[in-house]
Amino acid sequence: MANELGLIPFLSMEVEMANPVLVEMLRGDRVESCHRGALAIARPDGGLVFAIGAVHRPIYPRSAIKSIQCLPTIETGAADRFGFGDAEIALACASHSGTERHVAVAAGMLAKAGLDANALGCGAHDPISIAATRCLIKAGHEPSALHNNCSGKHAAMLATAVHMGEPAADYLRSDHPVQVRIARALEDVTGVRLGPDHVGVDGCSAPNWAIPLANLARGFARLVTGEGLGAERARAAQRIMLACWAEPEMVAGPERLDTSLMTRFKGQLFTKTGAEGVYCGALPGRGLGFAIKIDDGAKRASEMVLKALIARLLPGAEDLAGEEVVPNWRGVAAARLRCASPWLEALEAAGF
Repeated sequence: MANELGLIPFLSMEVEMANPVLVEMLRGDRVESCHRGALAIARPDGGLVFAIGAVHRPIYPRSAIKSIQCLPTIETGAADRFGFGDAEIALACASHSGTERHVAVAAGMLAKAGLDANALGCGAHDPISIAATRCLIKAGHEPSALHNNCSGKHAAMLATAVHMGEPAADYLRSDHPVQVRIARALEDVTGVRLGPDHVGVDGCSAPNWAIPLANLARGFARLVTGEGLGAERARAAQRIMLACWAEPEMVAGPERLDTSLMTRFKGQLFTKTGAEGVYCGALPGRGLGFAIKIDDGAKRASEMVLKALIARLLPGAEDLAGEEVVPNWRGVAAARLRCASPWLEALEAAGF
């Protein structure tokens, strides 16, 4: 509804209007497919330096927020009690590939807390790594919950429950103390008040909270700078960032984008993917956080937007920009993936 000046309020416009096209697939000279989405870049104080699309509409960030979900494991003292080092903390933030090392570290985290894989509530799936899956098949083994890409996060949650003397059996309930602490951390870091209408069930059965992209971008800016966080939380956030930079392969795995970016730009860039076309991260040197959501959930589109964004924001990353060839099954260059020019032009106009 228009106000007395005949203007439609910004939030109402945002809810009603479709997000812009961010990525296009071309076959020949024609656009064959396109991916709409939204993107926010923010400072720790919440100031938006760039926004396109519905950045104030709550979305489920999925695995992109694992680094924030890890904060209580550090802050309660659970990580110190059980001797979690960089590998364990990075795995707690990971969507890992299910390699032998990933599985071993997850099992070790549980063992240190006096638990085993039977305590995990995340369920089992084939490793993300095709090579790891083939090794399991060759050995005649079925994947376990340890191979679930979220097993590190769950091991950290369980360790926190054990450390705090809380029941481990129902640690995935949204009203369990483990999940309540995580929700409060998300509120503090992102600046959003979370209620029952914000919570859904993630693919790994943990609660996942709907948060606007603008607030997620702000949260990641605060996470990498410590600005706006209490002293204890800022120290915990720094410990998590340092662990992920020290062990980038634990955060994802060989040939995965998060691992390659944080290996190449150690200390300069934090990134974390989430299911359904979500990507979040931050650049500590610039004091900026960002959050991306692709409407149709396409991973190829969220990765394309991420690389184009990093190419503009991080000196030395210019080679990440540009079109990508999409081969067919014969290896012939059959199509091209590119970022749509309007949002790139808007980014340039904003000084990036």
